Amino acid sequence: MKELLKRALTGIIYVFLLLAAVFLSNDAFDFLFLIFGITCIYEFKKIIRLSGYYIFLAFLALWWVFVYLLGEIAYQNTLRTVLLVICIAVNLALIGRLFSKEKLDYTNTQKFIITLSYIGGGCIFLTMIPYQVHHFAESLIIGIFILIWVNDSFAYLVGKSIGKNKLFPSVSPKKTIEGFIGGLVFALGAAYLLYKYSDELNLQQWLLLAFIVVVTGSIGDLVESKFKRLAGVKDSGAILPGHGGLLDRLDSLIFAAPFAYLTLQIFNYVS
Repeated sequence: MKELLKRALTGIIYVFLLLAAVFLSNDAFDFLFLIFGITCIYEFKKIIRLSGYYIFLAFLALWWVFVYLLGEIAYQNTLRTVLLVICIAVNLALIGRLFSKEKLDYTNTQKFIITLSYIGGGCIFLTMIPYQVHHFAESLIIGIFILIWVNDSFAYLVGKSIGKNKLFPSVSPKKTIEGFIGGLVFALGAAYLLYKYSDELNLQQWLLLAFIVVVTGSIGDLVESKFKRLAGVKDSGAILPGHGGLLDRLDSLIFAAPFAYLTLQIFNYVS
């Protein structure tokens, strides 16, 4: 009971910070996710044993360019596309590594690139998602968080209730196929409600975005789980009492962010 209360209080504070930053101002939102990004990089850096602190300087430089300066730089769409391609390529490579039975032995340079692209790039695209052409779309970023939360919650509940078939036992023994399907179904239901109460996307777009976010977010959770399993740790950190590290809470969102951003750009292009 004490552990449950601790988790609940931590979750409430976490959600309050997010909502306050989103609705307070663009700068508050950007600053919060900058802090989230630095914290997640710090936690991931320890998991993979990345030496040196240049990764933080590289992330801050990348953040400054893509979050604050990009609108004033020539060929901004090209630069954004290059970063998006790199981040998605690294994420796809990490998905391929999920099926590898060989010991993952990365050089320090490879660890640097993975951290900057997978964690840093994911946080940057997560920050860029609500910045639509003519306005800051609060309901869009909140909607993506809701889709992830609904999927995580109901995947756990359905999996615990009726789950029998393991989804990826070599990486995460507790996750089940039934839980994954249950989480996806409820997330699609949440997408319908988001369509009813938000005019950012039409119904088909919300449903497709929900599908992309759930699938890539679930894979992102497995990717982080494999890194932790290889490192022999249970949590990425202890900053959130009852929840582990911040990366444990944001792993799905960070991995899904480049794919969600790409999906939204396609929506804008075809509309």
